[in-house]
Formats: sequence, structure tokens, C-alpha cells
Amino acid sequence: MDLKKTKFGRFMNCRVPASKRYQPTEYEHAANCATHGLWILPSLVGGSVLHFLSVDQWHRVAAWLYGSGLTGLFITSTLFHTAAWKISHLRKVEQRFHMCDRMAIYFFIAASYSPWLMLRELGPWSCHMRWLIWVMACIGSMYVFFFHERYKLVELLGYVAMGAVPALVILSMVERAAGAGIHYYAIWSYLYLPGPLLHTAR
Repeated sequence: MDLKKTKFGRFMNCRVPASKRYQPTEYEHAANCATHGLWILPSLVGGSVLHFLSVDQWHRVAAWLYGSGLTGLFITSTLFHTAAWKISHLRKVEQRFHMCDRMAIYFFIAASYSPWLMLRELGPWSCHMRWLIWVMACIGSMYVFFFHERYKLVELLGYVAMGAVPALVILSMVERAAGAGIHYYAIWSYLYLPGPLLHTAR
């Protein structure tokens, strides 16, 4: 079924070749700006709450890193989508915002891993992964700066590596239960057990 020929066709653009960037419709631009901008304030509040709940300097650093990464992601994404929507004719400016948006993704991945790598004992590999994840984010950002939109497959592999490599600390964990078991344990221990459970590992 070709949705372009239905009443929903005005909300969609045609598929673009692999060598070109997808150009959103006016509706998609508006939705992108609204949905990303909507979460800027909640992410600021969320980061502040984590900082308020911190019991030591490591909790505060983890809260600052995660909160900054989350807020920065939504801010840069909102700015990029706004620029792509309203000033796309200023190609250089729009391209700079796009680069910042791509870089923010690398740093957000690092920021989202940091609390787990800093505040929980995940085995001997975690102490190395704490700084390696940020080195990877810097390398990814440098790649975007010098080769933006040039080699899309390499950029995709960079994001996949950033998301997968830090998870290798699982191999150095003493407890290696099945994935479903770990997920259930996380829900049980963090969402259902009463009382504060802030046990840090340094």
C-alpha cells in the first residue's frame, strides 16, 4: 500500500537515495521541534533532582554528567530542527547545527552510561570503561567535525560501538544472570523495594 497516495501523503516525503539526507515535511519539522523542545525543562528538572538526591561527590558528578548530557541533547536537537525548518536556506548555519546535534548524541551515550559505571560495582573492566567511553565520545565528535555526512556507514558504526562497547563490562561481572533476570531484578530492587538504595562503589 502506497501511503503517499492516501490522505496521509502530505505528512510524508518520498524515500531518498542512500547518498542523500532525508528532508522532513513541514509537519515533521514542527513535530520534531515540539517533541524535542518539550523535554528541555523536564530534563533540567530531572538532572537537578538527581543532584539533590546525591549523597557524596561521586553521586553529584554522575548527576551532573547525566543531566548535562540529557539536557544538551534536547537543546541541540531542538536548535538543529528549528534551523532546518526555518533557516534551511542558510546552508552553512544549518550544517553547523546538524554537526552539533550529531556530536551531542555521542556525549549523551557517554553520559547515560556514566552513572552505572561510576556508582555500581560492575567488575574490574568498569574502572577503565569510565574514561574510555568519554574518549570514544571525543573521537566520534572529531569524526563528525572533519567528515560530517561523508561516510554514513562509518558514522552509524560509531554510534553502534558507543552503545555496545561499554556493555562489555557485563563480561567482568561476578553475577551473570540471564537478561530477563537482570531486568526483573532491576525493576524489583529499584522500583518496588522500600527505602533508599544508594550504595556506591569506588
